[in-house]
Amino acid sequence: MFIYRCLNGSTDMSGSDAYITGIGQSEIGQKLSRSPLLLTIDAVRDALDEAGLAIGQIDGVSTYPGRTPAMLGFSPVGVEDLVDALGIRASWYAGATEISSQLGAVVEAAMAVRAGLARHIICFRTVYEAAALARPDEYPIPRRERVDGYSQWLAPFHAMSASNWVAQYAMRHTKQYGLTREQLGQIAITGRANAVRNPNALVREALSMDEYLSARMISTPLCLCDCDRYTDASTVLIVSAGDAVDEVSCTPVRIAAMAGSVERYSWDQAELMASYPTGVDLWKRTDYTPADVDTVQLYDGFSFLALTWLEALGFCELGEAGQFVEGGSRIALDGELPLNTFGGQLGAGRLHGFGFAHESVVQLRGRGGDRQIPGEPRVAVCTSGGGPLATALLLAKD
Repeated sequence: MFIYRCLNGSTDMSGSDAYITGIGQSEIGQKLSRSPLLLTIDAVRDALDEAGLAIGQIDGVSTYPGRTPAMLGFSPVGVEDLVDALGIRASWYAGATEISSQLGAVVEAAMAVRAGLARHIICFRTVYEAAALARPDEYPIPRRERVDGYSQWLAPFHAMSASNWVAQYAMRHTKQYGLTREQLGQIAITGRANAVRNPNALVREALSMDEYLSARMISTPLCLCDCDRYTDASTVLIVSAGDAVDEVSCTPVRIAAMAGSVERYSWDQAELMASYPTGVDLWKRTDYTPADVDTVQLYDGFSFLALTWLEALGFCELGEAGQFVEGGSRIALDGELPLNTFGGQLGAGRLHGFGFAHESVVQLRGRGGDRQIPGEPRVAVCTSGGGPLATALLLAKD
């Protein structure tokens, strides 16, 4: 196992700190006609406008996983595409799949500004999977003549969909710890309830428990409502150095700690998902504790992943996430630990990890509108991945 981490910075906005400043999102939809590069530029302009920055002040770009020619719907825009389109004079950039999940691109950017390699870095994730499926001539479905790489451990068992191997972990929780479908359903039901309040969400319809329980089974115990859906959108975060935040006009949100881990792909499965060591590691790098957290935005590409993050981050013990969310009141918008307040990927759309960081900043700035949590939230945790790859960020409004 490989784990990387970063010590939380001080609160004096020194050059050794990293902050999320501007945030932006494009239109969110399915089968959009606007090109993925233009969606990315839309999100960049949104983030620049909020931060009060000009494109000439951007000197870095970071993304996950970079442009992927074999799967253009999954990742149609790379760093070099954006640098060329916007004329960015980048002193540092990165884009690769071999990092600890999607928000690993934000970790890399934070490390770069802390090292003095850049001052303002655009981090983006653009997805175009729904449009790609609708236009196979432009975005052909990849076909392979042989099975190799990590697929050699999945394809022979007809487990190419992540729903198959996530379901194995979920079933173990069912058998070993007594997780019920009603408990699992609270993640999807809560996400959809919050999505109703989010004008940009992909699905703005509430979900009842009866509807959840009657939904088509995909891979036991995961049903259709436990799975996110393909989406076309781009999300942008600008990561700025502490000694550069006087150049922005928005409220900077400090990256107080970050952690990530990567599990090996092999013939056997790890006993626990990568979220578990990542969650433990996060708290080693900060004076904050789970009790200080005002909201959590936890990856829910499949609803069970959010449950693993609750356990991994210490909000409950191993095997107790089902009881923790039972009834839904604890994780509701007005509960003690509001979860996925924008709808998560199950409600707001598959923004592939970056939506959770975007929403954390929205909530910490008090700009959630109808979905804003009560009080004045100051600390949030956002995550991406959780299976073989995982990343967690602790964000604080100083």
